[in-house]
Parts: sequence; C-alpha cells; structure tokens
Amino acid sequence: MGNDSASGASRTTRRRLLAGGATVALGGLAGCLGGRDGPVPSPTVTSDRIDDWRLTDDSQGTAFEESYGPVSARALERTRTYEYAPVADALDETVGASASPVTFSATRIDLRPAVDRLPGEVGRDRVMDRVEAAATEVFRAQLRDRGVEDARIADEGISTVRSGNTATVWRLTGEYALDGAVPLPDGSTANVDGRVDTGARLGVWHDGTDALVAGGAYPTEPLIEVFDEALPDAVDAETAVTELADGETAAALATDPATFDEDVSQLLISVA
Repeated sequence: MGNDSASGASRTTRRRLLAGGATVALGGLAGCLGGRDGPVPSPTVTSDRIDDWRLTDDSQGTAFEESYGPVSARALERTRTYEYAPVADALDETVGASASPVTFSATRIDLRPAVDRLPGEVGRDRVMDRVEAAATEVFRAQLRDRGVEDARIADEGISTVRSGNTATVWRLTGEYALDGAVPLPDGSTANVDGRVDTGARLGVWHDGTDALVAGGAYPTEPLIEVFDEALPDAVDAETAVTELADGETAAALATDPATFDEDVSQLLISVA
C-alpha cells in the first residue's frame, strides 16, 4: 500500500483527515464540503479483485448523535462487508466454521450537518480525536465477529489511495481460533484446533465530501498448516482435505498469505 513510517508528520496529516467512528456499525465524520439529504450512498470497491469476495452484509443507519452547542449532529453510515469465498467455504466444509478470518469491509460516513456548519468553537481536532479512536475500536469489534481476537495496532502511517486522497493507515495483528474435527481414514476423528496469527490493514480518508473507511484481515500462515499439525504424522493434510471435500478446498486452505495481503491492500485503496 506504499505506507510511510509513522512520524510526527504523519500524525499531523492524520489530524487533517476525517477519520471514522461508530457504535454498532462503523460511523463517523464527513461532509466537510456540505451535507446531503437522503440515504448515504453505498461505498464502492472498484478493484476487480473483489470478484472472489462475497458480500455478507450491507447495513446502514445512524451511528451516533451528539450535540455541539445548539447544533445536534448525526453521523450516518453505510457499510458493506465481504468474505473471501473460497476460504470461507473451505472452513465451513471441513470444520464447520461459521466465520472466516479473511474478511474485508468498506464504509461511507456522513455527518449531518456538515463539519463546516458546526459552531465555530467546535475544533475539528476535538471531533477528530474522538472518531479516530472509535474507528480502530470498531474495526477490532468487526474482527472479533469474524473470530479474530486480540487485534492490536502494530504500525501506523499514510498512503495514497486510487482517488488521489491521502489516507491514514494502520497495520494490526491478531489471532484466529480454529476449532473443529476432521474424519480420518480409520473412522476416527482428529481435532483441528489452534490459534492462527493474523494480519490486518485499516485505512481512513476523506474524499472531499464523505469519509471512507476500509479494512480487512487475513491469516499470516497457510490455514492448511494448522490441519497438518493436528493430524497424525501418517496423514497428509492436503490429501485428507481433498478426500473430505475436494482439491479446490485444499488449495484454498493452502493459499499463500501474501495473496491475501495483496488483495486486502488493493481493495482498501480502491474504495470510493
């Protein structure tokens, strides 16, 4: 994603951007150039890499409402959440997992009235500090919903997205708990459980009208390795998964994590 290392300059840049915050769904601050009426438009993922990802949720609502002097501001949001279909299906077919760690979400957020219509004594930094912290916390909550626990910020920087805007970006780490059982050729079963290291990326920027928030997560080791460690030495994990499901399922679980990282990075910067 072309991240620069975090520094005083990047923190200053971050304060110039509009970050995201939320309650249940991700919401935040937007509309610096004027508000709009009606529903918040859906965020669009413009990269064709999204073709392998399945939309799992499309939500909208009021993220929060807060008074600034005599003005009551509402933060409206529209969020689309995706999962990488091959891995989600593979985990479901093998261990019955209901959540996949390979996930991505995009949110468009709109503050009404717009920031430039709030009382003059309301500093942008004051509002920014509030919603920026909320953005990372809500992203952690989204990851927990997908089975990714203990997400921590590992790095912070800036990046240029495809629209030409500058985004504040964070890299996070966490763990995905895999828990299930796989039948063996002798009729017994082997428990497949373990914690898989995960990586995640989150970006926040302003496009001149709205704030956009995008991020995703992925395992940093092939999931098939967890199967391999759980199965008896005499049983090859890819062979066992192929017999249990099919070759495509085994291939999905053996995907190189660098592929997911590249997907998430390219999807993130393509959101508009």
